[in-house]
Amino acid sequence: MNLPKLNNFQIDDVIKSALKEDVTSWDISTNAIYDDDKLAKIALISKDNGIISGLDVFKRCFKILDDEIFFVDYKKDGDSIDKGDLVLEIVGRASSILTAERVALNFLQRMSGIASLTKNMIDALDDDNIALVDTRKTTPNLRIFEKYSVRIAGGNNHRYNLSDGIMLKDNHIDAAGSIKRAVSLVREAEPFIKKIEVEVENLDMLREALDSKVDIIMLDNMDIDTIKEAINIIDGRALIECSGNVEIDNISRFKNLKIDFISSGSLTHSAKSLDFSLKNLRYIDEWNSI
Repeated sequence: MNLPKLNNFQIDDVIKSALKEDVTSWDISTNAIYDDDKLAKIALISKDNGIISGLDVFKRCFKILDDEIFFVDYKKDGDSIDKGDLVLEIVGRASSILTAERVALNFLQRMSGIASLTKNMIDALDDDNIALVDTRKTTPNLRIFEKYSVRIAGGNNHRYNLSDGIMLKDNHIDAAGSIKRAVSLVREAEPFIKKIEVEVENLDMLREALDSKVDIIMLDNMDIDTIKEAINIIDGRALIECSGNVEIDNISRFKNLKIDFISSGSLTHSAKSLDFSLKNLRYIDEWNSI
């Protein structure tokens, strides 16, 4: 599987904003106790079981403050971790380490929680023929981190933003007057560049979407018997996505259905953060004192 990569130019502005939020002038506690030039080593320890995501973001929080900080890695993004695992060690100025500590942990904990929930939902579905995808129900300004974490755990990304794909939902259809009219309007605006997905809530809407020759049909909040009937009606003429209140305790009901995608907003809006801690700070004499 080709995993995504986060580039510094994509993430630095968000990280800098978070650091500015946490340090409006200076770190009073750290400045009072730690000499700016005093070197230290500290360990990142997992306090939960799960999937790790966000190590590059974690590291960048420190590097933006102090480019001389370096890391000794024991885990990488996508790895399974257990409570008590040593993830990495940080070597650098103690003052820089402690100033960036909380922001770095906040990103790592949030991203690892999303990756862990994604992996658990994939395991609960237990069907390699169906792709689990996220939605746009993400934390403002953190979408790139959250969608990255879904991918790291083996999930897939739905459209990244409103410019990334055509999805006609109930309000679009109401505004246009019908599915047929809505599809016609977007085809005039985007004649061939984008696939068209339509959300349907019943079988009559489904038939209208098929008559309009859309590419993807989202079956929204349908029970399993209706989904099975919809699959037979579609008969391979469009890709099928199922959505609507999909959670880890009910996703298994889709197993072995002939659908292509299951989308779930809970991957990003309901994930519980994994817990990590920076522990065992000790002073060192030289940069290479590992």
